[in-house]
Amino acid sequence: MAEPTRVLIAADKFKGSLTAVEVARHVAAGLRRAAPGVVPVALPVADGGDGTVAAALAAGFGRRAATVTGPVGRPVGAAYALSGDGGTAVVEMAEASGLRLLPPGRLAPLTATTYGTGELLRAALDAGARDIVLGGGGSATTDGGAGMLAALGARFLDADGRPLGPGGGALAALDRADLSGLDPRLARTRIVLASDVDNPLTGPRGAAAVYGPQKGASAADVAALDAGLAHYARLLDGGRHAGAPGAGAAGGLGYGALAGLGAAFRPGIEVMLDVLGFATALEGAALVITGEGSLDEQTLHGKAPVGVARAASGTPVVAVCGRLSLDAAALAGVGIQQAYALTELEPDLARCVAHAGPLLERLAVRIARDYLG
Repeated sequence: MAEPTRVLIAADKFKGSLTAVEVARHVAAGLRRAAPGVVPVALPVADGGDGTVAAALAAGFGRRAATVTGPVGRPVGAAYALSGDGGTAVVEMAEASGLRLLPPGRLAPLTATTYGTGELLRAALDAGARDIVLGGGGSATTDGGAGMLAALGARFLDADGRPLGPGGGALAALDRADLSGLDPRLARTRIVLASDVDNPLTGPRGAAAVYGPQKGASAADVAALDAGLAHYARLLDGGRHAGAPGAGAAGGLGYGALAGLGAAFRPGIEVMLDVLGFATALEGAALVITGEGSLDEQTLHGKAPVGVARAASGTPVVAVCGRLSLDAAALAGVGIQQAYALTELEPDLARCVAHAGPLLERLAVRIARDYLG
């Protein structure tokens, strides 16, 4: 008797519409409708940004809750994921310091802090984790990770010996950076910074210039933040890590992790595929279905679908998405044989978002007919 056909569904979220778990569920439903003998295997993925903890939870990690300091200083509920043996934690900075945690209509480009991310890391240490994946994405902050380091025991003082206020706007007043009080457990902990952003800390491709405006920074704010980050880096480690890939991730939190915590930077999707057990899930699969909300030029620079295609080891890969702006040659260049977009079925974007689930099931039916017939 022939073995059933296994299809691995390893897609990211459709931002603003479906979580990665929901994407997998709808794709699986469409496959089963068109090809009842198919066995869909769901492995929701993430690239270090929003949804990273959710992907770990879907893979069997346990949810751990904590109350931490939000980006504007108010307490917020946050969560991280802990492996069954308690040794590995997945911490998503957006859970503690993300844009989505800002009060409605209020951006705080100069004062938003990563202090809560440091508290979340400390909670993971308290739980016994000694391998920590720190996802950097979706931040409200541009403080270079100074808040995170302060929560873990570092001291940042002005010329009068007073602690700096929160946010990147305060960094210009930094006179002394003292890391001697960092939690000693960090020296025995392996931290991997997982992000799809490889920008440096400062300059035209830096954290303030590229990402500051979407956090509410004016042109003057961007200049002040960039100068403050450069000053901070000179005092923290002589600027040695400021140009490193990933230093500009999450408003410079990447730099704080690299320079202050000794973290290693890796593309977020590569890290998460390892953590989630992609290689094991791939075994015996006849097809891999990946995807995200928009397959566009950004996708080609380390986003989840490309990471999945590269890790597929010769197994055919197709993608689902809300919108598609890549041609067949660009897709083939990263190992994706074909892409199916919701807009093929419903050109109206608002209706695509509102009815993404049923539309995705219809695309899965097409995939089954094209690849599993």
